[in-house]
Amino acid sequence: MQTKVSSTDEQYGPRYDRANDRYVLRYDEDGSATLTTTIVHGLAAIADVDVTQGEFSLYDCVDPDALEHIFSSKADGSERTIGHVAFTALDHDVYVYANGDVFVYPPADAPRPPLPADDGRRRR
Repeated sequence: MQTKVSSTDEQYGPRYDRANDRYVLRYDEDGSATLTTTIVHGLAAIADVDVTQGEFSLYDCVDPDALEHIFSSKADGSERTIGHVAFTALDHDVYVYANGDVFVYPPADAPRPPLPADDGRRRR
């Protein structure tokens, strides 16, 4: 059984950015998922692994508690607006930014999502 991002999380699930050859995730600080949960479920969907079966642990790549702390609000309560952390997980390069952007770059030999189907209409 594969872990899938639920339909309520699709707007925050992985989206393939073909122009930059990367997957884009968006962490919503006001949402119900933590930053590490967003990353783990996004990577699981991208790399097609089942996190419920122990096929992947973020601890193998980065300290999740430290990652959460780095991007949590400052001591005065203000949000962090700059900075990023990069690490490799499941052979994917992961970049996490303070603004909530998460970019996942697949390995060179990994398959890419197919192009959208041609509906027969030509664009001018």
